[in-house]
Amino acid sequence: MAKYLIEAHYTVEGAKAIASHGGAARRAAAAKMIESVGGKLEAFYFAFGDVDVYAIIDLPDNIAAAAVALAINQTGVVAGKTVVLIPAEDMDKAAKKAVDYRPPGQ
Repeated sequence: MAKYLIEAHYTVEGAKAIASHGGAARRAAAAKMIESVGGKLEAFYFAFGDVDVYAIIDLPDNIAAAAVALAINQTGVVAGKTVVLIPAEDMDKAAKKAVDYRPPGQ
């Protein structure tokens, strides 16, 4: 499974729903959605500042990640940003992979 970081930003309507129904209910709903596509919610935190929620999730593939992103963003009450998280071991493999690249202007 691949790991993803979701950054969520609530609209006024979304914030009102959190205030009305609570944070634990929102975390449970997120876990249920992620499980419905074969994934697992690893962490879910509310935050101050530009981002209202940070969630780390395990998903089977990018198709599941895209499905989750579409489900979140089409509601209109929350906007999500998905970041692919790369384990250190995969970065080691990437660093050793030969790449044929020519920079612009050369």
